[in-house]
Amino acid sequence: MGKSLYIAEKPSVAQEFAKALKMNGRRGDGYLESEEAVVTWCVGHLVTMSYPEVYDPSLKRWSLETLPFIPGEFKYEVIPAVAKQFRIVSGLLNRKDVERIYVCTDSGREGEYIYRLVEQQANVKGKERRRVWIDSQTEEEILRGIREAKELKEYDNLSASAYLRAKEDYLMGINFSRLLTLKYGSSIANYLKLDRSVISVGRVMTCVLGMVVRREREIREFVETPFYRVVSTNGEPGETFEGEWRAVKGSRWFESFDLYKENGFKERKKAEELLAYLSDQPPLSCQIISIEKKKEKKNAPLLFNLAELQNECSKRFKISPDETLRIIQEMYEKKLVTYPRTDARVLSTAVAKEIHKNLNGLMKYEPAVPFLQDIVGFKSHKGLLKTRYVNDKQITDHYAIIPTGQGINVLNSLPHLSGKVYDLIVRRFLSIFYPPAVYQKIQIVTKMKEESFFSSFKVLADEGYLKVSGIPGQKKEASLGAKHQDGDGEKEENEVEGGTDTAFFQKLQALKKGMTLPVQSLEIKEGKTSPPKRYNSGSMILAMENAGQLIEDEELRAQIKGSGIGTSATRGEILKKLFAIEYLALNKKTQTVTPTLLGEMIFDVVEHSIKSLLNPELTASWEKGLNYVADGEITPKEYMEKLSHFIISRTQGVKGLYNQNQLYACYDKAAEAYRKPEKEKKKGNKKEKNL
Repeated sequence: MGKSLYIAEKPSVAQEFAKALKMNGRRGDGYLESEEAVVTWCVGHLVTMSYPEVYDPSLKRWSLETLPFIPGEFKYEVIPAVAKQFRIVSGLLNRKDVERIYVCTDSGREGEYIYRLVEQQANVKGKERRRVWIDSQTEEEILRGIREAKELKEYDNLSASAYLRAKEDYLMGINFSRLLTLKYGSSIANYLKLDRSVISVGRVMTCVLGMVVRREREIREFVETPFYRVVSTNGEPGETFEGEWRAVKGSRWFESFDLYKENGFKERKKAEELLAYLSDQPPLSCQIISIEKKKEKKNAPLLFNLAELQNECSKRFKISPDETLRIIQEMYEKKLVTYPRTDARVLSTAVAKEIHKNLNGLMKYEPAVPFLQDIVGFKSHKGLLKTRYVNDKQITDHYAIIPTGQGINVLNSLPHLSGKVYDLIVRRFLSIFYPPAVYQKIQIVTKMKEESFFSSFKVLADEGYLKVSGIPGQKKEASLGAKHQDGDGEKEENEVEGGTDTAFFQKLQALKKGMTLPVQSLEIKEGKTSPPKRYNSGSMILAMENAGQLIEDEELRAQIKGSGIGTSATRGEILKKLFAIEYLALNKKTQTVTPTLLGEMIFDVVEHSIKSLLNPELTASWEKGLNYVADGEITPKEYMEKLSHFIISRTQGVKGLYNQNQLYACYDKAAEAYRKPEKEKKKGNKKEKNL
C-alpha cells in the first residue's frame, strides 16, 4: 500500500500535522516520514510568474511599442531563494510510493494557489489528491480536516480565481507601471529633481492611494463654518437640565434661510434676535409639552473578522494592520485562535453546536473564569444557535475569529502585546453569551412661546455584555457629558451614570407633561463645522472592506454586502507597500495615514490618464468577478476576455495622450501643501547650524 503525502504551507504547520498524525519516523531534509505518511512543506510561495524578458529578451527594455504585453500562455518559474525546498517537494510529489496527496496549505484562495503552482511546476501526474480545509490548527480540527478531505478537483474554481487574481495583478502592474513611467516618469523626475522616477501601479494599491489623496484634499479645501445654537437651562437651581432649540414646524424660523440646519443660525445676530424674542417678558419659564420614557437595549457586537480586528487594534494599541495579522497568524499557529484571514463575523451552525468545547477550554485562561461562571448561570451557550451570531449564509470560506480554548499554556511565552490582542478576541467572544446592555432614556420637549427645546438623557440601567467587552470607556462614553449636535449633524444625548447623576435622573423621572419650569438662562453657543477625518491604518482597512466607504457604524457595516477592495489576506500588505514606496506616510504613534507629495503627483498622473484605476467601486467589481469565478458563475475565459479588453483599451488611450506639460500645474498645486512656512524654514536652519 502506498504512502500519503501531506503538504503544508509552512514548516510550523507541517509540525502540527505530524503531531496530529502521531508520526514516529525519521526526519529527512525538508520533510518528515513514517511507515504510512510523509509530511513536507512549502515556505510560502515556491513558484512565481516569469517577467516579460523570459518570453523575449528584448522586453527587458521598457518601450511603448511593446505595450500592452498580454501573453497567450503564461510562464512560471521556481523562486531562486527557495529552489532547494521546491526540489524536495517536487521529488516527494512524484515519488512512486506516494499514492495520495493531501493538500494542507492555508484554507483560502492564496493557499490554493501556492499548492497548484508547485504541482504544475513539478508536473505531477496520476496521483489521488485531496484538499484539507480547516478552521484552526488544533489536533481535533486537523484530524477532522483529513477525515473529511474532498477531492482536489472540487476546488478547481477557487484555483481558477487564484490564477486570474495573479494574472490580473501581474498584467495591470507590468503594463500600467511601464506605460505611465514611460509617459510621465520624466515629468515627475524633473519636478522633484531626481535622476529618474518609476511609477508603480496596482489594481488595489492605486485605488487605495486615491482614497487617501482625495480625503487629504477634502480636508485641505475644507472651509470652517461657524454656526450658533440657542440653549436653555431649565428647572429649579441645582436641578437644571439643558434644552436645545430647534426650528421645527410651528417655529417662527421654520425652514428659514437664516438657519444652519434646524438647530442653529448661520449668523450670531439671528440667534440674538431669537434670544431677545424669548426674553422679552421675565421671569422666563417653559412648559413640558412631551416627555417620553423608554428602555433601549444594545446587543453585543458581532464577532471579529480580520478587518474589524485590525481596526480595533489600530485604535487601541496603535499598531498597523500587517502587525495585527502577524500577531494573529502566530496565535493561529500556536492553536490559540481560529483561522485569521476571514471576512465572516458569525459562526457556523456546526461550530455553534460544539461551542461548549471552546468555553470549557477557556477555564484555563484566568481572566475569563468569572465571565464563564456567569455564562454557566445564564445557560446562554445552549441557545446560541438561535442568535444573530450564527448564520451559515454569511460564511464563505471561514467563520469568525474566536479562541479555540486550546494552547493557553503558551500564552506566557508570547510578547505582551500578543496577550492583549488575545484578550480582546476572548472578550469579544464571551460578550455574545451575555444579555444586552439596557439603557433608560428620557426625551423631553419644552416650549417657550411657540419655540421648542429638546433634551435627551440616557442612563445605563443594566451593563449586560459591557461587563465583559473590555472596550475602554464604553460605559462612560455611553453615560457622561452633555454633547450636542455639531455642524455635521452628529447627535448624542446628555447621559448620566452612577451616584448623584443617578439621583438627578430619578428627579427627571418625576417630571410630567404640562408642568411649568423656570428657565434660569438662555445663551448662545457657537459651534464650528468639522473637516472630514483622516484615515488611520485601521479605518483604512474597513474602508477597503466596504469598497471605499468609511462606515463608522458597526451595525451598518455588518449589513454591507460586497467583496470590497482587496481581500482580508492582502489589505494590510497593500498598505505596507504604499508606505514602503513612499506614496503614503504612516504616523506610527497615531497610526494616521497621509499622502506624500510623490503620492499626490502619482494620483494626478493616474487621474489624467487611467482615472478608472482610482474608482473604488470598479476595483471592488474586479474582486467580485473573481468570486464569481470561484463560485462557478462565470468562466475564467470570460473574466480573462474582460481583463484583456480593459488593459488594451486603457493602454491605447494613454498612448494617444499628450498632456505631460499640463500636469505641472497639478504638481504645483499639490506642492503648495508641502512647502514649509518661512518661520519653520529658519528654525530648521538654526537647528542645523547648532548641530
